[in-house]
Amino acid sequence: MSAREPESGIRVLIADDSLVVRRRLARALAAAPDIVVVGEVVDGLAAVSACRELQPDVLVLDIVMPRLDGVHATAEIMATAPTRILIVSGHERRGDACDSMSALAAGAVDAIEKPRQDESDASFDERLLRAVRLVARVPVVTRRKPARQALAPEPVSSEPQRAARRDLLAIGASTGGPAAVVELLRALPPAFPLPILLVLHLGPSFGLAFADWLGGMSSLPTQEVRDGDPLRAGHVHVCPPDRHLVLRDGKLALTRDAERHSCRPSVDILFESVAETFGARAIACLLTGIGRDGADGLAGLRARGALTLAQDEESSAVFGMPRAAILLGAAVHVVPPAEMALVAASAARVGRERTGVLR
Repeated sequence: MSAREPESGIRVLIADDSLVVRRRLARALAAAPDIVVVGEVVDGLAAVSACRELQPDVLVLDIVMPRLDGVHATAEIMATAPTRILIVSGHERRGDACDSMSALAAGAVDAIEKPRQDESDASFDERLLRAVRLVARVPVVTRRKPARQALAPEPVSSEPQRAARRDLLAIGASTGGPAAVVELLRALPPAFPLPILLVLHLGPSFGLAFADWLGGMSSLPTQEVRDGDPLRAGHVHVCPPDRHLVLRDGKLALTRDAERHSCRPSVDILFESVAETFGARAIACLLTGIGRDGADGLAGLRARGALTLAQDEESSAVFGMPRAAILLGAAVHVVPPAEMALVAASAARVGRERTGVLR
């Protein structure tokens, strides 16, 4: 392990088995006045040890490495030496992107792709530095919080519409979202009767891999949305990167409209479309993430009588988007993802019992 004396700034540890890649990353990071490279290691086991010894602000971690790969290294680091982790990995194989998603679910904060063949050095350097600075802002998760026993929500007597029929579940998430989304979907019953729309802020290199990966993490059928797809009961419809997801004439539509909160896809845009089409018949969940995307949309849904939920601070990797929604009074319930699933399943079931079409 090579290291240099820590200085002021964001202290970064690099873990990659390629000397060429380590030098490339170190050169880009060292050129930034607010970043200090405190060490370089060549495999996952060394990364675990170095995190304990050096306590970096951010670990830049490859996925494919000897002795211990990036997924297992992430899990070990989060269990023994919690550290903010940025995955920087190649996506030459479809499985590489899925492995990056598994690392995010294990506790990594974010993931970006290594330099692409058609990408300039300056463009990659900008992506890398932006990602490191973003990850450095995220509070360190000191422990992986187990899902609590799901509890029935407290009755909200001022909102009689909560017993109405519900016909759609919409979910929005950002930083820390893969783990929260998996927790929520796994806690839903296998026969959950509503279509599910999901917007998660992901880079374009993940593409279809995220939907594939997510489909393997729960029992619910999962697919990436194609423009014009119909809504399917019990299916998870995943918005692809760099598109907004909306409802149009009863079908799913993808647009390239302008970014909202510097995001495309935007949770706000999805929630606004759901409010217009489904109104009080919708359930909406806003999960962990930096910023405020989704907060206004959740407020609009609650104003229409929808059942709205925001993730609680204790279970959130980043309590940004949920906090913004809570401050607006947009959430009927503030609960962890597993409890969101119980509330959603109960609401879907009650509505169908009362209309005689329980699946």
